[in-house]
Amino acid sequence: MNTAAIKTKLGFNKYQTENLYKTVNILKRKNLYWITQASGWGLFTITNLLIISSFESIALNRIILWMILGITGLTASHFYRYYIRKNNWSVLPLRKIAPRVITGSFITGLIIYIPVFFAGYLLGVEKDAQHLTASIVAGIINLTSIMLVWSLIYFAIHYFENSKKAEIETLIFEAAVKDFELKTLKAQLNPHFMFNAMNSIRALIEEDPQNAKDAITKLSNIMRYTLRIERTETVPLSDELKTIQDYLDLEKIRFEERLQYNISSTPSADRVEIPPMMVQTLVENGIKHGISKLTGGGKIDLTASTNESTLIIQIRNNGQFNEDALKISRGFGISNTKQRLSLLYGEKASLTLNNENKNLVLATLKIPLGDTKL
Repeated sequence: MNTAAIKTKLGFNKYQTENLYKTVNILKRKNLYWITQASGWGLFTITNLLIISSFESIALNRIILWMILGITGLTASHFYRYYIRKNNWSVLPLRKIAPRVITGSFITGLIIYIPVFFAGYLLGVEKDAQHLTASIVAGIINLTSIMLVWSLIYFAIHYFENSKKAEIETLIFEAAVKDFELKTLKAQLNPHFMFNAMNSIRALIEEDPQNAKDAITKLSNIMRYTLRIERTETVPLSDELKTIQDYLDLEKIRFEERLQYNISSTPSADRVEIPPMMVQTLVENGIKHGISKLTGGGKIDLTASTNESTLIIQIRNNGQFNEDALKISRGFGISNTKQRLSLLYGEKASLTLNNENKNLVLATLKIPLGDTKL
């Protein structure tokens, strides 16, 4: 029995493992939180008692009062943390967090002071009646300061954790993009296209040797381009269009007069960096799902231009766009192109396909200029 079968037999699966890991992680965080809380307030209480004992002897009732203060502080700060988490303060910008923290620290300091004040009265801890008001104000200010320090530590820890989380998410995102890019590159050099091209070239060798040589050059250009782009994230549109022209010239050998094409691009569009093989995918899709299915063949018309913020590429081909048939198809093209666009540009890029008329399909690709997530 292999490892997968053993895991299945024992009842393990990916989701159970992930849930178990999350549960253990939550328990660890809870334990760490309570250890930190108890240690912090315990250290605060002991330190103050040691400082006071270095100047004077401490009565038992004062020691008890300081212990009450530590326990009250721990409890109040815990509920303060609950309020912070419930209202998602940690995701707010600094200008919104600051006034909330100041106010929250003051209120929490006051909440801690009130029971401690009455506990001191019940325990018989003497207060200087002459300076009682000043003592109360000073006590509240001191506890407010303590809570401000507590808040600073709390948000510093969360900021550190969030920055690490964002860094990990960025790495995961980049890995996903690379994975999609690799899958795309592997999918583009279609084996059927290679076999068809080589068969067409073989047929040309005897009847038209010069065209056969030119076809071999074009095929090698495509293969060289595919190998080169494995080491780069983007390419100039002009390089992509040259490869598309070589691809269409090779397809013309197979389709002969059934395939016509026109490619036009403005100088500003030629310089725009795009994800490699993305436009090639759309052209190949137009031939595979459109022109190849027509007895009389058809034409591919590709235009590229820019406006102030966007590269606009339009590809027209004869045929009919059928979304249901496209979903059934096992082709890699459209859905994965949309996924690549989403990963690289978010909502700023788009790909739309529609029937411009009864015998013409229009694919419109829009890419923001100089704006990727990578």
